[in-house]
Formats: sequence, C-alpha cells, structure tokens
Amino acid sequence: MPPFVPAVPGSWPGGALDRAGAERDVDDLLGALRSAPDTRVLLVRGDAAPVADDRLVLVGVPTVLAAREWAFLGRASDGAALLLAVVEEESDAEAPAAARWSPLRAVGGDLPADEAEILGTAVALAGWLRDAAFCPACGTRTVLRQAGWSRHCPNCGREHFPRTDPAVIVLVASADDPDRVLLGANAAWGGSRYSCFAGFAEAGESLEATVSREVEEESGVRLEAIRYRGSQVWPYPRSLMLGFRARAIRDDEARADGEEIVEVRWFDRAEIGAALRGETAVQLPGTASIAHRLIDEWYRGIE
Repeated sequence: MPPFVPAVPGSWPGGALDRAGAERDVDDLLGALRSAPDTRVLLVRGDAAPVADDRLVLVGVPTVLAAREWAFLGRASDGAALLLAVVEEESDAEAPAAARWSPLRAVGGDLPADEAEILGTAVALAGWLRDAAFCPACGTRTVLRQAGWSRHCPNCGREHFPRTDPAVIVLVASADDPDRVLLGANAAWGGSRYSCFAGFAEAGESLEATVSREVEEESGVRLEAIRYRGSQVWPYPRSLMLGFRARAIRDDEARADGEEIVEVRWFDRAEIGAALRGETAVQLPGTASIAHRLIDEWYRGIE
C-alpha cells in the first residue's frame, strides 16, 4: 500500500489499514480466516479493546471463546488477516494476559497511528453490528454479508451498510488578536472542560453552513474565513468529525447559549500552552480527539 499523503495541509493521516475490500465478497471468508493459523483477532467490548504498553493486543482465533459477531477488518502490513470479534458488553470476558480493556477515547491518542485507525474502525463497525440487526424498512432480522460489512433483508430485499453521520468541529480565532481563540464549556461535562464548538450537519446543509450555524447557536459569534483542516473517525456512536478553523467577525458577540454551552471564554496563546502542559486548572480535550489536535496545532503555529 502506498504511503498516505494528506490532501489538506494539517489534516490527520488515515489509510494505513489495508481494508482489502475486494475480499469481502469471497464466499465464507470469515469461516476460512477463522481456521487460518496466522489470523489475528481484535476483541472489542463496547468501545474498548485490550491494550498493553500503549499497543493493541491481538489474539489468535482459538483463544476467542465467545463472540457476538465477527467481521473482517482487513490485512496487516505482513499480509495477515485482521478479524473483529465483538464481545458482549455485559460479559465478564477477561482481557488477554497483561492487557486491560481500554476505551478508544482514552487511548486513541497514545496508540501508533495505524493501530488507532484499526481501533477506530473496529469500534465503529462493532457498534453497527450490535445495534442494526433489523431492517429499518420492514423490521425483519437481517443477514450479514460481505464479511460483516453489509446486511441483507430477506423480506424486502434491501441492502444496508454501516452508517456514518457528518459532524463539524470548529476552532474560532479572534477578530482582533490572532493570539486568542474562543472555547466553550459544555453542560454535559459539568462546565469543567473547554473545547471547540461542534455539531451535526442537518439535512440539505453544506458543511460551511453547519459551521456558521452551530457556532452562532452555541456562542453567538458570526464567522468568516472558514477553512477545512482535516477529519477523524469518532464512533460515538457513528460520527465523522470534520475539523475547521474560522475567525470571528466580532469578539464582543461571544456569549454562551446557556443550554448546551454554559460558558464561553477567550484564551490567549500562553493560557492554552499552560493548559496543554497541565499547569492550570483549565481542562482541554483529550489527546485522542480532533479537538485537541486543532487546539495544539493552533498553539504551535501550524497553518
């Protein structure tokens, strides 16, 4: 596989996983791979997988005693098959020796880039395999196809695929001072953590329109100079986060909506640096998130 080259300066790499999509239509692919001695399996329970020393822990098929669903993730760099085994969230399945069950949002920023991509893909696909067993058109239980990547309804004939919902996330710079950015404290976090503004694209809405609407709704600020920065899978439950930077038209328009956002605040570069280093009480997004990367790149002057 050729190396991935970001299409947009500042975007975040993906594409390290060879998804081997053409293999998904091979008859009984999962059955064949589950009997192959070199097949590797990633266990996923909820949004967590086994991790040890900041690396994913893969196991052999014979060590997987019970799995709710199986799927083909793709091929490792050495050509070995990678399978997903979805473990029941309520189960007391133990992680492999020396590993611990670790959620994507907690460890995604510490894993090597290729393993973070594998884990993000696995958590997203596992969520769909758990939650979309029935046809949304007629309610019939579907049949898995394409090695876990599609579902066929035997009653109405419809084909269903994993769903991804686009959401924007925006870092807003000051109109008056290029060394200041606006962050908001979400009510869901108890007002203790500051982050970029985010929201889902609505039907019939462009991404640029979503950026403008969401930021104005949450912070009262109108925007200009909207620029795309990159994207990140965020399977909570099935989002694709599309990162942007933008500039406020007027700084004095900033005010929290009082419902989703309980406080908005302008931070200067020194304050952001101190928060990134953990030197203040201000909490910023975790390193697994695109929000952290937007803030960190701005702080380091990456354009």
